[in-house]
Amino acid sequence: MIKPIMNIDEVRFNDVETNGFYTSSRGQISDHIGAKKLGYNLTVLPPGKAQCPFHCHHGEEEMFFVLEGSGELRFGDQRYPLRTHDVIACPPGGPEVAHQIINTGNTVMRYLSLSSLVEIEACEYPDSGKVMIVAGPRGARILRKIFRADTTVDYYDGETTKT
Repeated sequence: MIKPIMNIDEVRFNDVETNGFYTSSRGQISDHIGAKKLGYNLTVLPPGKAQCPFHCHHGEEEMFFVLEGSGELRFGDQRYPLRTHDVIACPPGGPEVAHQIINTGNTVMRYLSLSSLVEIEACEYPDSGKVMIVAGPRGARILRKIFRADTTVDYYDGETTKT
C-alpha cells in the first residue's frame, strides 16, 4: 500500500528543463502518495525563468501555491505580482484564462501545483499560435499532438468522397 503522505523535502526532480527562458525543475508528488484524480508537483524556478509557455487548458483546472520567492503571473491580458503564500486559480477556458508564472525576483521561486486530471485535453498557446491535444491516462498517453492553429483544414480534407 502507498503511504498517503510525503514531505516536500522528499521530492525527487524528475522533470528538469534547461531551454533558455524555460528553465525549471519539477518533481512529481501525486503518484507517490496514491492520488488518482488530481496531479501534484513541486516546481523550482530560478530567477528570470518560467516553467512553461503562456497557455490555457480546456479540460484541466490548475491551482498554484507559492511556497517561497516572488514573481509575476501572466493571466489573460493582465499581469499580477506574486509573493510567498499566494494561491493562484487557473480554471479551464480560452485565452482569457491563459497563464504563465515567471520568476521576476532575485532568488529561487518554489511553488506547489495541483491540477485535475483529464484523459482528453486541449491546450492553446496564444503567444505562438500552437494547439496541443492529448488523450489517454497520464503516464500512458495514446495521442499527443502539437500543431499550429492556422493549419486548419476542411472536415473532409484528405478523405475519399466517392462511393
